[in-house]
Amino acid sequence: MRKDPDIQKRSFLRYAAIATALALVFLLLKKDSVIRWIQGGFTIHRQERQIEQYQRRIEELDHQIQTLSTNRDSLEKFAREQYYFSTPDEDVYLEPR
Repeated sequence: MRKDPDIQKRSFLRYAAIATALALVFLLLKKDSVIRWIQGGFTIHRQERQIEQYQRRIEELDHQIQTLSTNRDSLEKFAREQYYFSTPDEDVYLEPR
């Protein structure tokens, strides 16, 4: 007696669906799972943005160092504004922040 091909096709699809579900559960519950892989991708992206921010800040500071080391007036202005330097005969007034 021959089995109906339609019944064989349905039973194959049922077994394939069960095997796929088991494989997905195994991948998601495993220690090095797909979820950790995706989280790692987000972490790498966040760290790359942080590196770019630090590189921009380094460029700004390098420019500031160059300016302060070549121009005495800018160095004096920087010292007065940032560190409240003054000459002995000057009064310094600080504004509340």
